[in-house]
Amino acid sequence: MTSAKQIKFPKNQILKVIVLGGLEEVGRNMTLLEYNQDIIIIDMGLQFPEEDMFGIDYVIPNISYLKNKINKIRGVIITHAHYDHIGAIPHLIPELGNPVIFGTKLTLGIIQKRQEDFKNSPKLKLKTIDTKTKIKLGCFTLEFFKVSHNIPDSIGVIAHTPVGIIVHTGDFKLDFNPVASDPPEIAKIAELNRKNVLALMSDSTNADSPGHQLTETEIGQTLEQIFLKAKGRIIVGTFGSLLSRVQQVIWIAEKLNKKVVIEGYSMKSNVQIAHQLGYLKYKKHSIISLKEAKKLPDKQVVIMCTGAQGEDNSALVRIANEENPHIKISKGDTVIFSSSVIPGNERTVQRLKDTLYRKGAEVIHYQMMDVHAGGHARQEDLKLMLKLVNPKYLIPIEGNLSLLKAHERVAKEAGFPEKNIFVAENGQIIEFYPNQEGRLTNKKVPTDYVMVDGLGVGDVSHIVLRDRRMMAADGMVVLIATVERKTGKLVGNPDIISRGFVYIKESKKLIEETRKRTKKILQDKDPRSEANEAYLKNKMRNEIGQFLFQKTHRRPMILPVIIFV
Repeated sequence: MTSAKQIKFPKNQILKVIVLGGLEEVGRNMTLLEYNQDIIIIDMGLQFPEEDMFGIDYVIPNISYLKNKINKIRGVIITHAHYDHIGAIPHLIPELGNPVIFGTKLTLGIIQKRQEDFKNSPKLKLKTIDTKTKIKLGCFTLEFFKVSHNIPDSIGVIAHTPVGIIVHTGDFKLDFNPVASDPPEIAKIAELNRKNVLALMSDSTNADSPGHQLTETEIGQTLEQIFLKAKGRIIVGTFGSLLSRVQQVIWIAEKLNKKVVIEGYSMKSNVQIAHQLGYLKYKKHSIISLKEAKKLPDKQVVIMCTGAQGEDNSALVRIANEENPHIKISKGDTVIFSSSVIPGNERTVQRLKDTLYRKGAEVIHYQMMDVHAGGHARQEDLKLMLKLVNPKYLIPIEGNLSLLKAHERVAKEAGFPEKNIFVAENGQIIEFYPNQEGRLTNKKVPTDYVMVDGLGVGDVSHIVLRDRRMMAADGMVVLIATVERKTGKLVGNPDIISRGFVYIKESKKLIEETRKRTKKILQDKDPRSEANEAYLKNKMRNEIGQFLFQKTHRRPMILPVIIFV
């Protein structure tokens, strides 16, 4: 067959696959399929901030590529309700013309509930799908298949395009004994083997882990043994969306005559939605409040809560820090961390564990016992998915570069040709042609971070983050000079304010020398003209910064202020 490089196809006959987020990080998942005048979007997630993103709430995909293509967007498909797949919806949907969002019943329920926190956003257009649904969006015909994950109602996507079939797994593992959800539709996935799938976009989050992923049933057996041996209260910390774990804990508690308290806003909300929709099942009085739990013997109480990642103000952190008025950690409590640690949160989680140990709790985590089954396929599961689908091309997704490369390695071990594996970067355009050939191009679209900080979206730039890092590393020094407006003369001596650099009372000699040097700089020019004022401020930054570095080997941020009176 003639290669795509030797044939030039018209632009309107080329399928573009562009991943805007999820190829250089775990999170921020968003994929575009574009053909001629039609675009569909798969997922619209957020990424939790890295440790050096001071003050940032989360990061969302950059949609500048879509700004002039809004009229081409035919719909948004959401594979499941985790925040790394739905978290950017309130911010991005209004910017994209409020297209229809397609998702399963539970997924849309959680999206709708989160939208209530964004009062100024438009009403979402939500349309329910299931794995029997077939929808046509422009030139794309879409079907869906069930996958097992650690939240019910998770799906993969089969996109019939004019040049071939693209399969997107979403987050998946091959768990044939799941909890609170149906098993994966293996037969439907295997049918793809005969359909000449052009490309498989497959989850890479656990591609560096050998073997098969643990099943939720195995985790339930381990949890039950811990519950039986616990002498006092049991506190289980996990993700607010890990509903399969919530269901396990409730069932075990009911079996052992214990009551369950749900703590944490997101978990309470998700449990309520899942129960109303029939995904979570429990007896009428199995779930009680913390106030009710105080009246029971400790041995009968199980507290299921958020905060296993050590997030500020989360339920487990508030309990550990004695900020919850109804519960304090005491000797005899057993705290179970039933989730793996998200990269970047290691130190925060370790501090939380240490706090719990100091207060006398017994702490159990997934590295000690099987108390957490990841929601993502391990290496043998990835090989099986690859063999079931039998695509021509493989596109590893959902992971940083090391995980994508691990997935590539796994595929090669399974006999998949290396030349047909596209390990792309965020924004790198993958093209597929009418002759069933594909190519990873060197063309890219913008994918730099869009950071959400409070009510601001995208107004915190890399320069602002750099300044925050500087202040965190070496502090700041404010140089305040008061100048007479009429004469341009300095009034008194400059004031020096130090924050996070040195303690002024213990550094009098350094501060006095800084004051003298600042005063000398200000005598260089009359600061009343705009140009001179800018010149003097720059000179203060440079010379005082250099002086302080010579004296301390630290580089605080220098903020010159000139006040005219």
